[in-house]
Amino acid sequence: MFLYRQFKTQAEIDAEYNLGALLADPQVVFDGYSALSAAARAALKCELGVRYGATLDEKLDVFPAAAPGAPILLFIHGGYWRAFSQREFSLVASGFVPHGITVVLSNYSLCPKVSISEITRQNRALITWLREHGPRFNGDPDNIWVMGHSAGAQQAAMLLSTDWRGEYGLPRDVIKGGFAISGVYDLEPLRHSYLQPVLQLDYDLIRRQSPIHNIPTWAPPLQLHVGKAESKEFIRQARDYQRAWQAAGLKSNLYVRPGVDHFSIILDLAKAGSAYSARIRTAMGMSDRRGKSAKPVKA
Repeated sequence: MFLYRQFKTQAEIDAEYNLGALLADPQVVFDGYSALSAAARAALKCELGVRYGATLDEKLDVFPAAAPGAPILLFIHGGYWRAFSQREFSLVASGFVPHGITVVLSNYSLCPKVSISEITRQNRALITWLREHGPRFNGDPDNIWVMGHSAGAQQAAMLLSTDWRGEYGLPRDVIKGGFAISGVYDLEPLRHSYLQPVLQLDYDLIRRQSPIHNIPTWAPPLQLHVGKAESKEFIRQARDYQRAWQAAGLKSNLYVRPGVDHFSIILDLAKAGSAYSARIRTAMGMSDRRGKSAKPVKA
């Protein structure tokens, strides 16, 4: 009997999805994130802990561009929906604010305090908040982009699947494009993993919150990124999700980045001169075009 695809036991699934177990010392990695993020906050103008929703957890950190009318890049952090905050990922601002982009980092409630559905609701509420308040931070509310890493990639994908016009009364293209990095797009394997006691997944939640089961009929362009050194399941999930987008006639590219794993893949985002951050800025319509860190691959 198979629990999921070819996996018969929880141990087999955990070997693919227990990311911390793949590191010699996870704390060293997370301390590195924190150090880069502290440096970003020290170097760049920022406003921290801005309330965007009703609950105390619905806060954001914003790094405004120097001039008005800047594109807005919303970054949603990972942590398997149960760990971290926006504060550990200020590092992302270093790669984009110097190039005239306003960067917003989302905080949200964590499991098991809330369900993944509530996390999605909160991040959707943040998009509506940015439409009204973006200009306060030199951002253009008609030029919003979303990026997420790990669990944040699932969230970014769910934002791209949202019916903004039908459910929120916003333009259907309120989000101009998305960047999903090292995400889980089918939540089913996690129901059989060490994460289940915290995530409390059931059939209905998996269907409603798995991006691969919520492919939109229309969406802006999506870039999927995954590290070549990640587990086979993370690479497969990215490939399967891109295939689903292509089958729906939607525009997407998949980049398998050599030399990086699940944790190191975002480090180049902290470098204003990196080819990786330049690729994303180019997709956003910014002027600099500094080379490529990976080639798009066919599904």
